Amino acid sequence: MKYIKYRETKEHGTFEFPMEFYHVGPSHPRYEMSYHWHIEYEVIRILKGEFLMTIGEDEFTAKAGDIIFIKGGLLHGGIPKDCLYECIVFNLDSLMTSSPAGERLLKKVSSDSIDINNHLSAPDKELSRITDRMFGHMKTRAEGHELTVIGAFYEFFGYILEHGWYRETQSISAKDGRRIEHLKSVISAIEDHYDECVTLDDLARIAGMNSKYFCRYFKEMTHRTPIDYLNYYRIEQACFKLATSNDSIAEIGLSCGFNDESYFIKTFKKYKGVTPKKYLSEPLIS
Repeated sequence: MKYIKYRETKEHGTFEFPMEFYHVGPSHPRYEMSYHWHIEYEVIRILKGEFLMTIGEDEFTAKAGDIIFIKGGLLHGGIPKDCLYECIVFNLDSLMTSSPAGERLLKKVSSDSIDINNHLSAPDKELSRITDRMFGHMKTRAEGHELTVIGAFYEFFGYILEHGWYRETQSISAKDGRRIEHLKSVISAIEDHYDECVTLDDLARIAGMNSKYFCRYFKEMTHRTPIDYLNYYRIEQACFKLATSNDSIAEIGLSCGFNDESYFIKTFKKYKGVTPKKYLSEPLIS
């Protein structure tokens, strides 16, 4: 079995310390960030290369040294380019119980009244120092790292609020809200049924659109056609299964919606640049 040291589940951290750290390089089985959302918040720092990030309908390119902040519940995904990045996914509520003042200020962050800037481009030395401590201690997990990380998060949010790196929330139009909800429905269907026979008409029906308009809408939102995204997601799942199971290549292809092994291998190479067998033989790199 190919060795993988990164925890990839939907449970982020533990009940006592609901935070999880991910270090992602080009050979990580989930290098490209498929569209998803979760109730937890997320901080990402770009260590090398570039990352084309989409959060809701906002799109930007983050570069080495930049920080990305994602509020809980927002649909997001990204395409890295020669990139090395790290993420901390955390439950904001767990930070609210330490002090009344902390709870009051963090409720402001979690409310609908302000939105912290999604893209903190070229942060100053102090914010970089704070995030270095936050990520460094999550990575090493030395004795007492939980206290240090919690303290760094308080510094992080305090610094953001002090320097006004947020904006007053602007309510999105009903039309934009519906567009996001339609996309969430389609992405959820792909996640739940990628191993089955899924057609363009099936996905368009879920979005409540005709196929022609749906294709245009989906590509505008994700930069991929619906079927391209479906196959991309299948290959991402195949990478994870190759890295974490002893199943054969044919079995993994079948479990990811490919009834023909040769077509699975061809599609895998299209998205990953190597065959599944070659992918298995390559070591994960940081």
